[in-house]
Amino acid sequence: MIQVLINTLTILASFCAMEAVAWLSHKFLMHGLMWKVHQDHHTGSPHKIQNNDSFFLIFAIPSWLFIMFGVMDGCDWKLYVGIGITLYGIAYFFVHEIVIHQRLRFFTRTKNAYLLALRKAHKAHHKHLDKEDGECFGMLLVPRKYFGLTPGPLSKGEGGISPTPS
Repeated sequence: MIQVLINTLTILASFCAMEAVAWLSHKFLMHGLMWKVHQDHHTGSPHKIQNNDSFFLIFAIPSWLFIMFGVMDGCDWKLYVGIGITLYGIAYFFVHEIVIHQRLRFFTRTKNAYLLALRKAHKAHHKHLDKEDGECFGMLLVPRKYFGLTPGPLSKGEGGISPTPS
């Protein structure tokens, strides 16, 4: 029973740590050394698949390796770290691709305060078309200043979000 708890905590800790890894890699790799690959995500691309989409490998490869070596070593801690990374990757895809950018047409209208704040923060990030002066590099943790927004329909254009009237 204690091992199940340890494994579950390892998965949760790995999942939570991935938000920091995502923030750091977004700020220092995507908006740094690898800007040319990430740039089409900010400036737009006529293609459904962008160069930026290749960044999933940054997370997929370590996840696969942790799972593989964890299984090879008798389902030790590495397996559960890999599961945590994988679950973060699934959450990232759902939040970034479906909720925010709506590559799949779900959640086009919501009144959920968290989802509205998430979209507003991401919109603030995308207002910068170059690699400097960025903000909101994380994915799941939203700064408090983006809450307190009035709900509205979420569209690809303006995002359907407006500040709360004073």
